[in-house]
Amino acid sequence: MVKVLIATSEAVPFAKTGGLADVCGALPAELAKLGNDVGLIIPAYTCVKEAAAANGIELKDTGKTVSIPVGNQIVTGKFLTADLPGNVTGYFVDQPEYFERPSLYGENGVDYRDNCERFVFFSRAVLEAVRALDLSVDLIHCNDWQTALIPTLIDAEYRITRGYERIATLLTIHNMAYQGRFWHWDMLLTGLDWRYFNWRSLEYYGDLNLLKGGIVYADAINTVSPTYAREIQTAGFGCGLEGVLTQRNNVLSGILNGVAYESWDPKTDNFLAANYDASDWQAGKAACKADLQRIMGLEVDPNVPVVGFVGRLAEQKGVELIAELMKKWSGSENVQWAILGTGSPELESELAKLSKERPHRVAAQLAFSNEMAHKIEAGSDLFLMPSRYEPCGLNQMYSLKYGTPPLVHATGGLKDTVTNATEEAIAAEAATGFVFYDYDLSALESTLRWAVTLYNERRDDWNDIVAKGMNQDWSWSRSANAYSQLYAATAARVKQIIDVR
Repeated sequence: MVKVLIATSEAVPFAKTGGLADVCGALPAELAKLGNDVGLIIPAYTCVKEAAAANGIELKDTGKTVSIPVGNQIVTGKFLTADLPGNVTGYFVDQPEYFERPSLYGENGVDYRDNCERFVFFSRAVLEAVRALDLSVDLIHCNDWQTALIPTLIDAEYRITRGYERIATLLTIHNMAYQGRFWHWDMLLTGLDWRYFNWRSLEYYGDLNLLKGGIVYADAINTVSPTYAREIQTAGFGCGLEGVLTQRNNVLSGILNGVAYESWDPKTDNFLAANYDASDWQAGKAACKADLQRIMGLEVDPNVPVVGFVGRLAEQKGVELIAELMKKWSGSENVQWAILGTGSPELESELAKLSKERPHRVAAQLAFSNEMAHKIEAGSDLFLMPSRYEPCGLNQMYSLKYGTPPLVHATGGLKDTVTNATEEAIAAEAATGFVFYDYDLSALESTLRWAVTLYNERRDDWNDIVAKGMNQDWSWSRSANAYSQLYAATAARVKQIIDVR
């Protein structure tokens, strides 16, 4: 058993902007099931207090306060606590000036100017919570740049403090593109000695880089897929920190995120026209497909393959490739397209135009709807995820469960979760989807054509691909086992090092 404190800037159901919240919302309870002593600590944003009330979670004042130097001022806050589902204890850092705001990190596309200050305070508050609340902690699990200062603070200040000597740190990188990079004078906010502002530590081309510091000083580092852990050590994916990551690759690993099957399971999904599982999927998916075609304004035809996409309309997600392929195919190929998402105004305009010009072939809802996301997963025959890069991805795992073979670019977690339907994989009954390797329109088009050929002409092989995908397990219990083992190994290694010293 490991006593772990998970430090995060967001977690479902309290606060969410992306996949980080899904991980930190689902992982703690799964870890607790394995016998770990788990605490979750997060800022007490306005949305956190609202979500707690809406979910019947009582935030109790611990009576403990904290005073933290941030730059040339002393900032005070207090700790709230709550019993969370799954035998997890929640801790909430309450500092209204920093955290009672309309959004987590910024408004109208502009970051809050004091983000460095806010998360320096939060990182120090996490460490002060250990003694203020008398917590017994073996490992602090940090997530992304917002908590990446914690390993540096432990190395610089807390390692020699009673109660902190043996605390290990794990830093999970959910997306290398977000690094917590600020101008050099923000180094003063950290309270750290200027000797830490150097190219081997926190300095990055003259700026302060909080994620870099976490990579340098964390006892272990992981990302959200094994392939992404390798990719970020290259110039194409490391976002400038590939050299630092390569230097620390002896403690760098990848653990795939999991799927919350309680929310994403076609057998129990209340959004669907018909429920189904791996034993009766053909009738269930046929009903869901007809329902999707009606709702999206497509011709109701059980024989035409429906290709679905749900996500941000952004270059990272490969939507420009999808748009080009739709323009090329919508006038000639017997394929329907069901698109759901918002994002780039240019891409939205292009998809809206295609939907208007080819209403029986192309349907695009330029909004986000959780219900429609579920309907597209179930009602489509094939699900597109041609992302330029994808640290982990969840929709491809949803698609596998829903009997909708994913077609993905060979990157990050997409590569780790989808087995390409080559002739060899089909013969071995191992194929679960379709993978293209060169990031260009030609590779995507040829892979989609192969998938459509299998759907139209080799239905037995297609059915085997569907069934194989549906019977796989991408649950959080699998991920939690891997995290639990990583925690134990990291904590034991740090204790051994400290004892030798």
